[in-house]
Amino acid sequence: MNIEIKKSIKPVKYDFAIKFLEERLIDIDGKKKGDLIWILEHEEIYTAGTSYKEDEILNKDIKLIKTKRGGKITYHGPGQLICYFVIDLKKRKKDIRKFLSLIEKTIIESLSDFNIKTFGDPKNIGVWTKHQKNIYKIAAIGLRVSKWIAYHGFSININNDLSKYKNIVPCGITDKGVINLKIIKDQNYKRLNQIIIDKFIKNLEN
Repeated sequence: MNIEIKKSIKPVKYDFAIKFLEERLIDIDGKKKGDLIWILEHEEIYTAGTSYKEDEILNKDIKLIKTKRGGKITYHGPGQLICYFVIDLKKRKKDIRKFLSLIEKTIIESLSDFNIKTFGDPKNIGVWTKHQKNIYKIAAIGLRVSKWIAYHGFSININNDLSKYKNIVPCGITDKGVINLKIIKDQNYKRLNQIIIDKFIKNLEN
């Protein structure tokens, strides 16, 4: 399976990253290049998916970028792992729901390697965890499919500033909070980048 792996050490601007993904989509559709998995971190930015509502912006002064991905509003910034991808579903099963489940499975399996128990929610896309009797979101997923090529990606909160979420209604969900891995278990998560890549590729091959 021909998948290019890209890792960025320095933070990547959001608009640059999305332009890169959209150009790769065109190249994949034209059979000029293969699939892509890209691990990176963003500078501070709020992004809104196609189903967001204006009343989910609690602070009108924030810098918000409207995107073509599905979903609502989320925050990206330092201390958050971003995994972007451009994957040709024509080479696999043309099943968007199954692909979303594959992403959730990849995240759940990866965090299990750090002895952190997480789970999916049939009603809300993403990955969740239970901490001190409450349910929190630990990973958000944003997806767009064009010509059966899936792109955008997912984010995992590692040690990011959770106070930034007070400016929005994260993913449009009001009855559950957001958490990061350092709060759940203070340990070294440097291996997570490679573990995500390895498990993502393995699940794509199955």
